[in-house]
Amino acid sequence: MVALFKTTALMGLCLLSQVLGAKLLVTHFSGPLYTLDFNPSTSSLKISSQTNGCGQIPTWLYLDKAARTVYCFDESWYGSGVLSQYALKSDSSLSLVASAPTPGNSVHGSLYGGADGKSFVVTSEYSPSTITTYKLPITAQSKPIQTLSFTMAAPGPRPDRQDKPHPHAAFTDPSGAYLVVPDLGADLTRIFKIDRSSGKLTACPAISSLPADGPRHGLFRKTASGALKYYSLNEISSSVGVYDVTYPSSSSGCLSLKLVQTLSNYGPGKTGLETEKSAEIRISGDYLYATNRNDQTFGKEQDSIAIFKIGSTDGKLTFQELTNAYGYYPRSFSINSAGTYAAIGGQTTANVAIVKRDAKTGKLGPLVANINIAPRGTYGGEDGLSSVIWDEC
Repeated sequence: MVALFKTTALMGLCLLSQVLGAKLLVTHFSGPLYTLDFNPSTSSLKISSQTNGCGQIPTWLYLDKAARTVYCFDESWYGSGVLSQYALKSDSSLSLVASAPTPGNSVHGSLYGGADGKSFVVTSEYSPSTITTYKLPITAQSKPIQTLSFTMAAPGPRPDRQDKPHPHAAFTDPSGAYLVVPDLGADLTRIFKIDRSSGKLTACPAISSLPADGPRHGLFRKTASGALKYYSLNEISSSVGVYDVTYPSSSSGCLSLKLVQTLSNYGPGKTGLETEKSAEIRISGDYLYATNRNDQTFGKEQDSIAIFKIGSTDGKLTFQELTNAYGYYPRSFSINSAGTYAAIGGQTTANVAIVKRDAKTGKLGPLVANINIAPRGTYGGEDGLSSVIWDEC
């Protein structure tokens, strides 16, 4: 009862604090985590608080809205890193709760397992070619439950990017029974069965993508008829793959995926250059978005975001247009719950751009606010701005 009252009180304070504006949470590869205040009525965007504690190279944030808790993943490639847990105060500032040591090079993470789907956390380690699981809550004494390592017999078709397996994300399917791991290096979407009570993972047959796709992130969505689709953002080929999702008929089976469409982020019949690479995928309403890094479609250091219409019955994609990302190397992209604004994190330009979104047409633009958060990144470097998400209670 006390915990329920505390949670309700915090939610009330959070909602009150956002009456006059919106909050965003941002990480920078140089170390700090920021809370931003966005005021739509004045088009102002400013830093309201700053903290540290997520190791040397914070790269990804996971927000547990109900618990007002944030998890931050450290991409440090120096042989060690941290997994940090923060409490969100009523003003959306972050208070470090605990940090656990990790092997480092984590590029993504999310919660899974347990009765509520939030009893464990999984991290994806890019260069070690591993995923690692931990029990929650995080403490300084937290140790891995399980570390799964991946290998491949030979480099892939893009040996500069596919020298070995590179898991780039880990998240559950809508049922919470399976973990999905896009592997950029191996051209695979790895699937694991989850033991909800122990957090242990058991490998299922992996799903091959097209050669040199380089799966990075992914999302699930149901069609109007209730059929489940999986959308894979392919970093190397700058495309989105659409998959039919099939669940097993018995508890001994596994979730499976069947590729039914692949569409370039630059439209039918077009491809990105080898120097261009996709970064983030989001869905809002009937539209899917994919960010393109280093295409400079809209001018010097002005990259693009692809917009697709999702078919209501078959879930397939129709390319709509490219729109300005208002930054260079848009690594992170997030849409607010109302579908009225999008936040774009320019990695190299180290900026957060806020653009309007038309919830009916899915169109993005114009730019309504922008902030630069120093230091600026370097071309092709793992520096600059790493992630941005909305904090909506």
